[in-house]
Amino acid sequence: QVQLAESGGGLVQAGESLRLSCAASRITFSLFSMGWFRQVPGKEREFVAGITWGGRTTDYAGSVKGRFTISRDNAKNAVYLQMNGLNSDDTAVYYCAAGSRPYSGINSADFGSWGQGTQVTVSS
Repeated sequence: QVQLAESGGGLVQAGESLRLSCAASRITFSLFSMGWFRQVPGKEREFVAGITWGGRTTDYAGSVKGRFTISRDNAKNAVYLQMNGLNSDDTAVYYCAAGSRPYSGINSADFGSWGQGTQVTVSS
């Protein structure tokens, strides 16, 4: 069973930056697309960013495009989310996700494994 462990969350002020990391294990990492989702209480989990298995294609939610950057290091079995220009709307629990099968795409429905999440809080 895939294991995903997020880190890097915390409390920051509006305008500041954070970098989230996700360490993956029990997975042939280089074959799987990876993504980041987020959720606030009372709302559904929403797609934030995705990156294909080879790293050539990325996609972002409109609300984060131009501010967030997803990247991966297949040698380290890790995926990252660089978040710049944070605002209060970015406050959420952020989840790392792995594709449900090798070579999948990066639509929301393509992800099937989830980490425990890391809290990001942005104070205004």
